[in-house]
Amino acid sequence: AETTYFKSDINEAHYHSVTFKNLEEDTLYAYRVGDGVNWTEYYHFRTASSKEKPFSFIYFGDAQNEVKTHWSRVFREAFRDAPRAAFTLHAGDLVDEHDMDAQWGEWHQGPDWVNGTIPVIATPGNHEYQSGSDAKRIWRTKADENINIDIISYKNDTPSTFEAVVQDSNGQKGVIKITDSGEIVAVDEGIETITGFSEIDLVNKFIFGGKAPLYDRLRNKTEIKTISSHWRPQFSFPIQEVPDNRLKETVYYLDYQGVRFISLDSNIETEKQVAWLRKTLEDNPNRWTIMTFHHPMYSPASSRDNKEMRQQWKPLLDEFKVDLVLSGHDHAYSRTGLVDSKDIKNIPTGYQQAYDPKIGTVHVVSVSGPKMYKITKGNYAKKLGENTQLYQIIDIKENELRFRAYDATGELYDEFLIQKQTGKPNLLVEK
Repeated sequence: AETTYFKSDINEAHYHSVTFKNLEEDTLYAYRVGDGVNWTEYYHFRTASSKEKPFSFIYFGDAQNEVKTHWSRVFREAFRDAPRAAFTLHAGDLVDEHDMDAQWGEWHQGPDWVNGTIPVIATPGNHEYQSGSDAKRIWRTKADENINIDIISYKNDTPSTFEAVVQDSNGQKGVIKITDSGEIVAVDEGIETITGFSEIDLVNKFIFGGKAPLYDRLRNKTEIKTISSHWRPQFSFPIQEVPDNRLKETVYYLDYQGVRFISLDSNIETEKQVAWLRKTLEDNPNRWTIMTFHHPMYSPASSRDNKEMRQQWKPLLDEFKVDLVLSGHDHAYSRTGLVDSKDIKNIPTGYQQAYDPKIGTVHVVSVSGPKMYKITKGNYAKKLGENTQLYQIIDIKENELRFRAYDATGELYDEFLIQKQTGKPNLLVEK
């Protein structure tokens, strides 16, 4: 076992990780955690088979905002539909503020005991990265002006609320109290003076997000991004040889019952990952290949085209005919397939479609949390969705992959099959 001391914005803790050895394949085990006196309940987990064997997993796009109140129900509905899922896969932006212990706590509270029974596969989103001092913020005033705010102190007020003392560039101080999910519960006159908003304007509103009155966000972003200090202590992803130590446990692969799953980090050092990806695809003995990275290769939003990443990674996806790519970031749903649209945006020069039947790769962007963006250039996609929280269940059996997307109430939203063909590219079957 390994123990990591960790100090967050609200407390101190020790994270423990254990590597089990000499386990039998495809076997159910029970375990519990304790200090010799105090013990948890027992949890079950099943080891993977070394052979190809049918299985299912659940894929989630960005959770990010209002995780406890709105995302948790999506996760639980998904697990009701797929109670024998082998694991869950999360395509980044698990939380909104990478350094807020309470938000990570809510993210784990949503799945609750499920995370103790099946593994989590996750790739980091931009909200898992730090690119500046967290104490230096930007707020929006009632006059719609952006002002600089410094957090002077930050402490627990109650078990579920926090008190922050802030100061503007004129030296005016104020006190604001927020819940662990970012809802404002109290402000003093200083906050009213700084922002121009009244107490009525702010209380019961959220502090984060573009529609929030204050629209709190980070100031003085730097070019050097670092992964959230919470990421590595709380997850135990494969530690492999990667081209940059900053990519450890964000760039990795794992094999599961005939499928190679690959996580790339679309936030930093994308060009450095090309050689690693080539080797990982060349040495792949599995029938299926599924990749996940946060920023989509094809974006349904006109201002969010990830051209550089696409130029670097797409040639390898085409060469090795990757089967499925799972992404997030755009807070909408889009899925590639043959379409009739002309003048398609956000695709590579020389391509008429985002989906090429001679290659067979299907790209999916999804969102599981309540934060939504408008689709502006999604005509490359076979299926689109706005303002809809979704989860996806993916079943793999021999030469067929079945993909189903559901809304938060369990209603089927999208479905397709990918079928392997001997000596030919994959066949995409619309349902």
